[in-house]
Amino acid sequence: MKLLSFRYEGKEAFGPKVKKEEAVWDVLKIQNELGVLPSFPAQLIEGLSQGVEFVEQIRKLADAAAQTENPADFKHSFSDIEWLAPVPRPPKNVLCVGRNYSEHAKEMGGEAPVDLVVFTKSPAAIAADHETVPVHSGLTDSYDYEGELAVIIGKGGSSIPKQMAYDHVFGYTIANDMTARDLQSKHQQYFLGKSLVKSCPMGPYIVTKDEIPQSQNLSIVTKVNEEIRQNGNTKDMIRRVDDLISEISKYTPLEPGDVILTGTPAGVGKGFNPPKFLKAGDTVKISIESIGTLVTHLS
Repeated sequence: MKLLSFRYEGKEAFGPKVKKEEAVWDVLKIQNELGVLPSFPAQLIEGLSQGVEFVEQIRKLADAAAQTENPADFKHSFSDIEWLAPVPRPPKNVLCVGRNYSEHAKEMGGEAPVDLVVFTKSPAAIAADHETVPVHSGLTDSYDYEGELAVIIGKGGSSIPKQMAYDHVFGYTIANDMTARDLQSKHQQYFLGKSLVKSCPMGPYIVTKDEIPQSQNLSIVTKVNEEIRQNGNTKDMIRRVDDLISEISKYTPLEPGDVILTGTPAGVGKGFNPPKFLKAGDTVKISIESIGTLVTHLS
């Protein structure tokens, strides 16, 4: 299932993509008007911890609407909605993994780290698919892109055993970990250079984990103005998704709606000679197999 968050007529909502259509089912409207279920979460993040049960509830709502006399009353065309990030408001900072691909570590001037490198991005950095975001020219002249597989946590937990890690995954989406490289160096830490406003586009959907049973063999391609910059695969991660969930949860509890960015392949702007940093007018497209394409416009 491909789930998206959106705003329609000023109200936030969520629902699954309509099969074979560029449209979304408004599951909150379906529930409110048809009363299909005894109860249903009012926000996407409230249902994530229910995992498969939540997905089945959404399917029941969509099926019920499809069988009504006027199914169109319960769905919206993509052109009529305002897209939001799949999880518009995570419970805390976005968790990010650094240097999780060997070739990326080399292009950044170092070797793959022995220990896990984790930093965070502020929730204020989150942006949606096809959103126009600032290049922050008043703060940086070294704005960069990083295409990444993002993991959406469903069931929370602490010290999660590696063999149980995927039980805590609700689904996957795409993220662009945009970074001011000069600020990253200047402040000798990651947070400020990676938390500029709208520097974390995500989307377009959450694809539920039942549709991606193998997250460690997905192609990742990043294009800037249609030029291929990154062409990698999640099989090249140093630490796999289950490793990351298990290790991170040793130090901080994971909660429903937490987002983990799993690292980026080689081909970022800083890795070129001379560097190829972003500028106003650029368009970045990040495609991940089985998920789709995240598009970001720079202004």
